Amino acid sequence: MTPGGTPGAPGVVVVTGVGRYLGAHVAARLAADPRIDRVIGVDPATPNPEFADLLAGVERIRLDLDSLGGLLADLDVDALVHLALVTAPDPQHGGRPAMKEQNVIGTMQLLAACQRAPRLRKLVVRSSTAAYGVSFRDPAVFTEETEPREVPRGGFGRDILDIEGYVRGFRRRRPDVTATVLRFAPFIGSTADTTLTRYFAQPVVPTVFGRDPRLQFVHFDDALAVLHRSVAEEHPGTYNVAGPGVLSLSQAIRRAGRVAVPVLEPGLAGVAAIARSMGFGRYGLDQVDLFVHGRVVDTSRLEREYGFTPRSTAAAFDDFIRAHHGGVVVTRDQLQSAEQLVLESIRQVRSAVRERS
Repeated sequence: MTPGGTPGAPGVVVVTGVGRYLGAHVAARLAADPRIDRVIGVDPATPNPEFADLLAGVERIRLDLDSLGGLLADLDVDALVHLALVTAPDPQHGGRPAMKEQNVIGTMQLLAACQRAPRLRKLVVRSSTAAYGVSFRDPAVFTEETEPREVPRGGFGRDILDIEGYVRGFRRRRPDVTATVLRFAPFIGSTADTTLTRYFAQPVVPTVFGRDPRLQFVHFDDALAVLHRSVAEEHPGTYNVAGPGVLSLSQAIRRAGRVAVPVLEPGLAGVAAIARSMGFGRYGLDQVDLFVHGRVVDTSRLEREYGFTPRSTAAAFDDFIRAHHGGVVVTRDQLQSAEQLVLESIRQVRSAVRERS
């Protein structure tokens, strides 16, 4: 019998990143599982007040990842769930250097602490389908064994490759620990608040001229279910986690009832700047490349090993639409900005045609 009283279920679980939306919800879900004795949430910052009720059953400790070693040993931690990743640089909090420090250096320090924790027997790491990168030479569908054809241009994709490399090294050094790596497609759903959901919530949506990429999403609730089961059960290995089926970008924009604004790819950075000024979040090269090339992954390993199929990409996206329907009103200024973007796109296309002729 395991420490948690149930085969496969750990007694003491540490969750990193509980100050963020995903970490808070995962920790709360684990704390509600009677098979798990104790859940400890770790984050260097105080959790958002909106998570106070959600985290009522979670013990919270303000701690940096480089100080985790003593905690794992002192509390006889059985399992660790690493969710403390930054997906986009925030200029107000150190930009790209701070993002890499958190993702790459932080994970390296965390795994060093895990290696020294003799009681630890389970490690679950959040990863991303960004590990596959994007290029014109990509296959139609990525499996877990597919190697990226090119190193991702975006910082998050490069960080993911480094993180997974460190996990592979950890597996060699600690074969006694069940290590699960979950490559999530972009989250979406009625409650998810991400760069991508903010992108589709815009009244006018910038797209890349001549491109209509195929996209996959995973519903936030299904992501929670997979993370929960990865802790409570034994699922070693690396898994793609995405909703079956695909949506093209144009289909998604139409379903959301938004207005697409096509621009040439070199001009997309300017569109992102305008979007930021309109209050619609941050866009980096990871997102730009996704909107150019798209990305579709095979989920048969997840379905086979977990006996679980997430709801389809279309169903997950429709849940997001239902929650946000009518939530954005296009103002006159925003329409004028969209018109200017369209005119600028036309000028760019005409200029490119003239240069080729």
